[in-house]
Amino acid sequence: MRSHLLNDTTAEQYRRSVTEGVERVAAKLAATERPFTGITVDTLSPRIDEIDLDQPLHDTGAVLDELEDVYLRDAIYFHHPRYLAHLNCPVVIPAVLGEAVLSAVNSSLDTWDQSAGGTLIERKLIDWTTERIGLGPAADGVFTSGGTQSNLQALLLAREEAKSNSLAKLRIFASEVSHFSVKKSAKLLGLDQDAVVSIPVDHDKRMQTVALAHELERCAKDGLVPIAVVATAGTTDFGSIDPLPEIAELCEQFGTWMHVDAAYGCGLLASLKHRDRISGIERADSVTVDYHKSFFQPVSSSAVLVRDAATLRHATYHAEYLNPRRMVEERIPNQVDKSLQTTRRFDALKLWMTLRTMGADGIGQLFDEVCELAQEGWRLIAADPRFDVVVRPSLSTLVFRYIPAAVTDPAEIDRANLYARKALFASGDAIVAGTKVGGRHYLKFTLLNPETQASDIAAVLDLIAGHAEQYLGESLDRAS
Repeated sequence: MRSHLLNDTTAEQYRRSVTEGVERVAAKLAATERPFTGITVDTLSPRIDEIDLDQPLHDTGAVLDELEDVYLRDAIYFHHPRYLAHLNCPVVIPAVLGEAVLSAVNSSLDTWDQSAGGTLIERKLIDWTTERIGLGPAADGVFTSGGTQSNLQALLLAREEAKSNSLAKLRIFASEVSHFSVKKSAKLLGLDQDAVVSIPVDHDKRMQTVALAHELERCAKDGLVPIAVVATAGTTDFGSIDPLPEIAELCEQFGTWMHVDAAYGCGLLASLKHRDRISGIERADSVTVDYHKSFFQPVSSSAVLVRDAATLRHATYHAEYLNPRRMVEERIPNQVDKSLQTTRRFDALKLWMTLRTMGADGIGQLFDEVCELAQEGWRLIAADPRFDVVVRPSLSTLVFRYIPAAVTDPAEIDRANLYARKALFASGDAIVAGTKVGGRHYLKFTLLNPETQASDIAAVLDLIAGHAEQYLGESLDRAS
C-alpha cells in the first residue's frame, strides 16, 4: 500500500494518475452541451448505494470509470453559459493549477513550521486586499472557508470589542435581505433570538438608513448595546449594495462596529469601471470577501479583513505544542493566531497564481462583463410583457417572474413559476434559482459567467415561459 503514498519514489505514478484524471475532466468539459443531465435523486442514489467501499478497485483507471458513472456524467457544470442559478462562478485556469499544487504539497497554514512561504504569500494577499479596500496601514485579516465563517468571525470581534457583560443586551443591525449567516452567527455567539434587528429596504433593495438611525436611537434609549451594523455589498438575492457612506456615518455617530459583507460585491475591488459602487467600504471595521464568487476562484477562497489588526486577538489562543506565546516575541508568523480554524488549506495560492498570471485588471474585466450583461438582461426582461422584473441590477443578479396574460390568481402564478423552475432543472437545458419577494415566488438569474450571452438569457426566458404555459394549460384542463 505504500506505493500509493506521494513521495520521491512515486513521483512518476503521481504524474500519470493526475494526468489521466485531468484528461478525463478536460474531455468532459469539452463535450458538455448543457449544464445538467436532469438526473433525479431516485435514479442516482442506487448507483452510489451499491458501491462497496470495503472492496477497492485497485486501479486508478477503473476508479475514474466508476467516477464517470456516479459523478462526472451528472455533475452540475458551472462553466456552462446556461448555468444561471446561484453564486457559483466558472473558474480561471491559473487558480485550478494552484489547486493542484496546494493539494499535492498539502501545506497547513496554521503555523510557520508547516507552511513557511505559504504563510507569507497569504499575508501578502491579505495586505493586497486591504489596500484595495482602503482600510489603512493597521489592517490585517486571514483567509477563511467562506462568507459564513468570515461573517461569524467579524461579529465575534464586534461582540468582544463592545465589552458588554450582558449578552441579552447586544444587538446587530442588518437589512431584511442580508445573508442568513448574520442570524446564524448571532445564535452561535450566544446572543438572544431577537438580537438581529432587521432593517427595511427601499425599492432598490438597499438598507433604509433613516430606519437604521431610528433603530439605533431606540436601541440606545432602551439601554441596549448596538455591537454591529452589517452592511451588504451585493445581497444574495438582488446583488443590491447598501448605502455604505451613510451607514458609516451612523456607525461613527453611535460608536458601532461597521461590518461590510462584500462576499459577492468584492469583485468590484478589481473592477475597471464600477469601483465607485462600493465607495464607503474603506470606512468599515471589518469586511468579508469571497474570491470564489466574483474573483473566479475555485471553492473555497474567502477572507475576513479588519481595519485594526489588534482586534484579531479575540480569536487568539496559544497551545504549547503549536503556537506558544514565546513565538510572538520571536516574531514567528503563525496564522492560527488570528483564525477560527487550526488546520487550514493553502487556498490563498489559487488567488496568487491568478494575480501573477492574469493580474487584477484581468479579473476586473471579467467581472465588469457580467455586470454589463446583467444590464442587458434587465432591458430584455423589462421589455418582455411575459415577465415582471423586480429591480435594476447593481451587480449581476436579476430577479423576475413569469406573468401570464390570462391568469390573475397570485397563487396560481406562484405555482406556474415553481413548476417552470423545476421542469427546467429536470430538462437539464438550463438552471435558474428561485426566491420570494413580498411573499410571492420569483425566479433568479445569477450571472457570473462571461461566456453567457444575451441570446442565452433570451433562450432561457423562452424555456421558462414554455414550461409555465404548459403547467397553466394542464391546470386549466384539470379544472375543466
